Amino acid sequence: MNGTLHAGVRRAARAEIITDEREFADLAQAWGRLYRRCAAATAFQSHAWLHSWWLSYGTPGRLRLVVVREGDELLAVAPLMRVRRPLPALVPLGGAISDYADVLLDDEHADRAAELLTAGLSAAARTGLIDFREVRPGGAAERIYEHWRGPRRRLQDSLCLELPATSMDELVNRLPSSKAQRVRAKLRKLTALGVEQRVVAPDEVDLALRRLLELHALQWEGRKVTSEHLHERFSEHLVRSVGPMVRSGDAVVTEFRLDDTVMAVDLTLLSRRLAGGYLYGAHPRLRERKADVAVILLDACSRHTEAGGRGALSLLRGDEPYKRHWRPEPVVNQRLLLARRRTAALMSAVVFDVAARRRGKELLRSWRERGGGGA
Repeated sequence: MNGTLHAGVRRAARAEIITDEREFADLAQAWGRLYRRCAAATAFQSHAWLHSWWLSYGTPGRLRLVVVREGDELLAVAPLMRVRRPLPALVPLGGAISDYADVLLDDEHADRAAELLTAGLSAAARTGLIDFREVRPGGAAERIYEHWRGPRRRLQDSLCLELPATSMDELVNRLPSSKAQRVRAKLRKLTALGVEQRVVAPDEVDLALRRLLELHALQWEGRKVTSEHLHERFSEHLVRSVGPMVRSGDAVVTEFRLDDTVMAVDLTLLSRRLAGGYLYGAHPRLRERKADVAVILLDACSRHTEAGGRGALSLLRGDEPYKRHWRPEPVVNQRLLLARRRTAALMSAVVFDVAARRRGKELLRSWRERGGGGA
């Protein structure tokens, strides 16, 4: 069931609200063309990723795709779903397993597309809030924020860490000399061990991803791990989405072999502006052989950026100590809240909740620093 907004602009461009899952599937080709025309897009906005995510995680009846069409072409897409808890809202597809969320806008018609998409979003919101989480600075959703006529707020969201999109040699040269020497020694160690890396062919991706997930579970056995990565629905999503993404150049899977045995598998997602190491699995025996897994993975990721063209090598969300060793730049995602006059109170509730949670974390950290966490 679609709702059409008659915009009255040239060439009969129009905004629609799509709720039919079959139509979502049928948009693949047009969506793909729009994705290529949106420089800000990340792989998490590709049709393959989001449609697969919906099949694994979506709730029937909640789909809300706000699209702008001009003839058979898409000028804009806001991939959303309706939620009721904790507050009624429209939120991006992709959920917690996606590091970035955004809309897609045709760069050649960005202002017109943004104006129409904003009108479509306002109609879709009705009595709910629009809550864009994890928007990377410079994302297309910023144009929607600029066009929005109702109440709006911009908050900070997750921290991501980014490196320059350059070669491994250049990344090592950025380090202090003592650290750089240690990394070079680790690279020589990998060569001496005979660790070989191979980009997986498209017809071998499914098998390689299942091996990745097996190794991922093995490496975290007995330790705290992102539990979602161990669920069958995540496995199904990853295998279903990444194959098409590899064929279209939006992802690359790399295997690392030692003594003719696959000891690690890495999945890197690619887009026009960045490459991002998304997930890997590594056998504990690599560490037993004194092979530094972080060096292995960064060396592989940097090979996809050293030719130039991409602006950043993203280490994605999280502030883990091993990432800090490479002297990355912190980049904070945005949370863009859009409300209508009647839903301004919902936005205020979210802002209050975010502030309260941040204050709670600060108090807990202060208490621990004073020794409150001791026995």
